[in-house]
Amino acid sequence: MIDLAALASLRAVDHHGSVVAAADALGYTPSAVSQQVKRLERQAGLDLLERVGRGVVLTRAGRQLVSDGAALLAELERIEADLHAGSGAVVGRLRVTAFSTAVRGLVAPAARALLDAHPGLVLALTEEEPWDTVDLVARGQVDVGVAHSWGDVPLAVPEHVATHEVGRDAADVVLPVDHPLAGRGSVTAAALVGEPWIATPPGTICREWLERMHDGTGARPRIAHQSREFDSHLALVAAGLGIALVPRLGRAALGPGLTTLEVSDPEPTRSVLALHRRTQGSSPAVAATLAALDAAWAAR
Repeated sequence: MIDLAALASLRAVDHHGSVVAAADALGYTPSAVSQQVKRLERQAGLDLLERVGRGVVLTRAGRQLVSDGAALLAELERIEADLHAGSGAVVGRLRVTAFSTAVRGLVAPAARALLDAHPGLVLALTEEEPWDTVDLVARGQVDVGVAHSWGDVPLAVPEHVATHEVGRDAADVVLPVDHPLAGRGSVTAAALVGEPWIATPPGTICREWLERMHDGTGARPRIAHQSREFDSHLALVAAGLGIALVPRLGRAALGPGLTTLEVSDPEPTRSVLALHRRTQGSSPAVAATLAALDAAWAAR
């Protein structure tokens, strides 16, 4: 009979590309993952992994086993969630991932409160971009993900993944206090045309929103500098190198030389979402995590 725990390890190796990375994601040692895969190979009577360079890939049989076993793993997850629901115990290991500003402004305080209330729970926290978070939750590599979607553009979420809106965040333009626009309180996107922007790299959701904000102006944002970290954006603005659109969630305190402007027409807002697989809908640990995120948001 196929060992389902070993099958989950094989799926993790397939997704992460190595035994070491799979072990890190699952909270096991590389040796334990290797032993599980070898046990699965003995049970199947087939090679499931093959070495390519310094990494490993699944053989054809391995890929078939992971594909056909997906429904079994999902059903096992549902059974485990229902079992814990019957006892009401918030225990076990929960994998949570979130985007960077949510880690700072939301997940960190929520995790502290969650662990204080439920000492039998073990959390493993990681940081990912929203699209990657959706994929990780959908694939079963993460239990709860925190993602965001800007404006009226919904985040594409598979049917088997449930969403829970934690709250709505807004972004402000951060600029030096001696900037000509400082002191207005609010501006439209049209008033910002031609300004040198400090932005996240192309392909990120925040960069897409900055570009969409300029859609009605007939101009593209003039990107002067790029950085993934909003703390770096603030430092570059403080150095007089441009202006930046920075979300309020997780934003560091502004120095004395910086100020903010609200933006209208369009207003840069985003929905902060918690995601989990529907098979974990009855899990007390997932329910407690969602409640902790809600409480942390309300306490901001």
